[in-house]
Amino acid sequence: MGKTLEYSKGLTWALLLTAHAVVIERIGTRLAGAGLPPLTWYDVLWGLERAEGSRLRMHELAEKVVLSRSNLTRLVDRLEQSGLVIRERSDEDRRGAFAVLTPEGKALRRKMWPVYEACICDYFESVVSEQESRLLAETLQRMVSAARANAAPERSVR
Repeated sequence: MGKTLEYSKGLTWALLLTAHAVVIERIGTRLAGAGLPPLTWYDVLWGLERAEGSRLRMHELAEKVVLSRSNLTRLVDRLEQSGLVIRERSDEDRRGAFAVLTPEGKALRRKMWPVYEACICDYFESVVSEQESRLLAETLQRMVSAARANAAPERSVR
């Protein structure tokens, strides 16, 4: 009989971070094996594809993707150099710019999807029940909302 883990919030947090890191690494390996760019490229391209007119201001794009703003700027630079997005200056605000998805960017995102979808099936759907998925979604949404609203009070280090 296997050893039963004694669960605590600390262990659960560590497992969440480990699961994320391991699964993201596996997805990256599978994308690379298919000759495709990293998952971060998919994330930006998908965020733009879903936006009205396939364009977003950089700060809006940053809210849609899981990257820091400085990393996003560098990534959009690479996507622009690859012809997958273009930047358009804002007519209302000369300092502002939009990232705009190109047809090539849309085509690459669609090419990446089958590999990514297979990973989602293999690493999530095959191991998480519908009930677990609903509970996890509710829990993660509360975490995101709390973090975005800074709802959690500052705590001193123990």
